[in-house]
Amino acid sequence: MRIKDIMSKTVITVLPTATIAEAINLMIGARISGLPVVNEAGTLVGVLSESDLLRRAEVGTQRRRSHWLEWLIEPGRLATEYVRANGRLAREVMTADPVTIEDEASVEDAVSMMERRKVKRLAVIHDGKLVGIVSRADVIRSLAGFVSPAYEEQATSDAEIRRRIITEMASQVWAPKASVDVEVKDGVVQLHGAIFDDRERDALRVAAENVPGVRSVEDHLVWVEPFSGFVMPASQDADEARPAA
Repeated sequence: MRIKDIMSKTVITVLPTATIAEAINLMIGARISGLPVVNEAGTLVGVLSESDLLRRAEVGTQRRRSHWLEWLIEPGRLATEYVRANGRLAREVMTADPVTIEDEASVEDAVSMMERRKVKRLAVIHDGKLVGIVSRADVIRSLAGFVSPAYEEQATSDAEIRRRIITEMASQVWAPKASVDVEVKDGVVQLHGAIFDDRERDALRVAAENVPGVRSVEDHLVWVEPFSGFVMPASQDADEARPAA
């Protein structure tokens, strides 16, 4: 899936010469947390976001340091902070060189970039021009169209369910393929065998739950601590083995 398939194409923008007051009113009115800043030619030159407006002199949140510490900081950095705290125009306060992505890039590329750059949204460009915005919310909305049909679909038989679970396990590096057996009866999956990392328990259950037609998953896996050899049965098996009071 490409970015152009899920991005928001209606984008509210401001010119670099827009005042901070105008930008804030746009953000409040549209209930958005950031505005792309574009020049007259439609080229993206920056982004003005909530984080750019947090340190403002008007509300007393500008950065404050002791005088002796300011002497240790280069004057250019202090001057930049002053402009961002007191600037009246979007071009003075915006973050220049914003993170962008091409509209033909994959959704996977967008998610990786958001994680790497620690941002919630990306400006989408085509031939150097801004054509949309893709956000985490857009990715989640695209996910909704995939997960719902999968849970409603029915597998043909218990044998087919078992085959799909084993195939999924075979494709995963973490899966303990040789020590785990899968049984399926009337859509109920039973997991038997040994695991050597208790985190594999949840992963195996999820792998089974995601197969269409699975009604429930019963965990009978035994966790074997690899260094001490200590054995811990599944919680439901441990409860059944515990004598009644």
